[in-house]
Amino acid sequence: MERGTTLFLKIAVIIIGIPVLALCIFLVPEIANFAEELYPDRAYLKYLVLIGLDAAAIPFYFALYQAFKLLHYIDRNEAFSELSVGALKNIKYCAITISILYVFNMPLLYLIAEKDDAPGIILIGLIIIFASIVIAVFAAVLQRLLKAAIDIKSENDLTV
Repeated sequence: MERGTTLFLKIAVIIIGIPVLALCIFLVPEIANFAEELYPDRAYLKYLVLIGLDAAAIPFYFALYQAFKLLHYIDRNEAFSELSVGALKNIKYCAITISILYVFNMPLLYLIAEKDDAPGIILIGLIIIFASIVIAVFAAVLQRLLKAAIDIKSENDLTV
């Protein structure tokens, strides 16, 4: 793969991370404050929302780092290596972790949506869950295909 193509993809990975960071810094505290306003008798909801939504950013950024490493392996012509398989495995686990974290956040989002009469909040949570599951499945398929390609390559290297 040409260096310019992976450079473009590396820039895209960085650009994907910027809006999520902005959401974690600006929007999540507003959502937590809004939850506190909706349920003043349950002040702990503010901290549950803050921790729950910001905790999902950790595996997200780890997955972005793994994607960056995968692009680096492609640059060094190590795309068909165990390192690439490991990066895809880590991306799969991160996507599964994000899905699980949002499943546990759904009751909090439901409380906010019920009180504010905004079902779109639940829909956003479900979209994040299902998108993470799709990414996990896609990464698992790529991991398995890459592993099979590495095995075929190693067999061919032994026979020649």
